[in-house]
Amino acid sequence: MSPIQRRPGKPKIKILFLCTGNAARSQMAEGWARHLKGDVIEAYSAGVAPAGLSRQAVKVMAEAGVDISRQRSKHVDELKGIEFDCVVTLCGHAHETCPRWPGHAKVIHVPFEDPTCAAGATCEEEALDRFRRARDLIKAFVETLPASLAARR
Repeated sequence: MSPIQRRPGKPKIKILFLCTGNAARSQMAEGWARHLKGDVIEAYSAGVAPAGLSRQAVKVMAEAGVDISRQRSKHVDELKGIEFDCVVTLCGHAHETCPRWPGHAKVIHVPFEDPTCAAGATCEEEALDRFRRARDLIKAFVETLPASLAARR
């Protein structure tokens, strides 16, 4: 049986969404997983260099009906005691620096553009549009979970 599927006696699949700052992408992924897949996924997020929860991420998720305002940015080391089924890295830096996970955690890389890099954004609305694009792409990915994890490496 794939470690990404539910096992007897283990009602939910534990997934860690990991990015560099744990400010936007991983926070949105955690929020979507809790909102859309809370019956089958126990979602967590962390960063390799936490930067604080992005107010724009909170705003665009609220626009979609998902409240992530009570989530907090945390370092991946805070979650070392949790036995994850899967660690999903959402950016290159996190993927390259992802620590080794004890047990059977499968590590997969699903990169998304960083919406916090608002280079070229001339106003708040343009910056928010970057966050909305990221939010919608991350939602589409989360909607495929957990089935799509088995095919990814």
